Amino acid sequence: MQSVAAALTMVRDDAFFLKAWLRHYGEMFGRENCYIVNHGRGETVAELAQGCNLIGIPGDPHPNFDMKRWRMLNNLVQGLRCYYNHVVVGDVDELVVVDPAEGISLLDYLAKAKIRRNVTPLGLEVIHRVELEPEPIETDIIGPRRHVRLAPHYSKPCLVSSGAKIARGGHFTQYDQLHTPDALYLFHLKFCDLAQYAQVMDHRNMVTEEVGASVKDAAIGRHWFSEARGEDRAVFEAFSGLEVKEGFDLSWVRKRMQRSWKPRGETGFWQFDRPEYDGQYVLPERFVGVI
Repeated sequence: MQSVAAALTMVRDDAFFLKAWLRHYGEMFGRENCYIVNHGRGETVAELAQGCNLIGIPGDPHPNFDMKRWRMLNNLVQGLRCYYNHVVVGDVDELVVVDPAEGISLLDYLAKAKIRRNVTPLGLEVIHRVELEPEPIETDIIGPRRHVRLAPHYSKPCLVSSGAKIARGGHFTQYDQLHTPDALYLFHLKFCDLAQYAQVMDHRNMVTEEVGASVKDAAIGRHWFSEARGEDRAVFEAFSGLEVKEGFDLSWVRKRMQRSWKPRGETGFWQFDRPEYDGQYVLPERFVGVI
C-alpha cells in the first residue's frame, strides 16, 4: 500500500524558509515523509531537519546550478512516486495550501485526489507592506503578513502523481492537461519580510560571485546577481503603489489560465500565459495561521 503524500525540496542555508517549510509539511505529512536535499551538507539544515529524510550533496558552485538541480529533483520525484500517490515538489520558499474554507488539510485533500495527473495551485506572492506591517515574523507568516499579489510565474504544476517530466524551475511539465482546483494556492514567500529578503539576497549574490559566471551565461535567475538586485527597501516600498482589490474571488485568473493553455513550442512541455497583473489583495481572516 502506498502512502498518500511526500514533500520534496532542496535547500542551502535558508534557515528561515526551511523552518516554515518544516512547520507546514513536517507537521502535516510527518517528517518521515519529507525529503530534503541538503546542498552543501550544511550543519544548520541537518540540525533543523532532524527526523526528515536528508540527502547531502556537494555544494560546489556551478553556472548551471538550476539545470542540475531540477534534473535531480525530477528523478527523485519519479522515484518517490513508486511509494507515494502524490509528491509535492518545489523551492523551500513555496508552500501549497488548501483554502481554509474547505475545512480540510492538504493531506486530507490529497487523500481524496485523483492520481496520475499534475495539479497546478494558483500562485500568490506574499508581500511585506512595511508601512502597515511593522511587526516581525516570529512563527506564523500569514497573520503578521496579510497582503498578496498575483504571481502567475508561481502557478506551478507542483503536485505530481504522473510520470511527466518537469522543466527547470518547476514551471512546466510534459503533461497535456491543466488541473487548477479552486481550493489550492501556492504561497511564494520571497517578499514576506524585508529583513529576511536582504539576508537571502546577500547569500545568493555571494553564490553567484563564487560561480564566476555572468547573468547571460548562468542558468539561474537574474535576481541571483547583485547587478540586477536594486535597492531592497525601495523594492518593498513600491508595494504600497499597487491598488488594493476588493474581495478574494480569483476564479477569473484560473479561467484565463485554462483559455491560454497550449504547447510550449516543440519542447513537449505545456504552458499557459503568464501576464503581469497589477494590484494586490488582502487575504481573508480565515487564512491567518495557514502558514
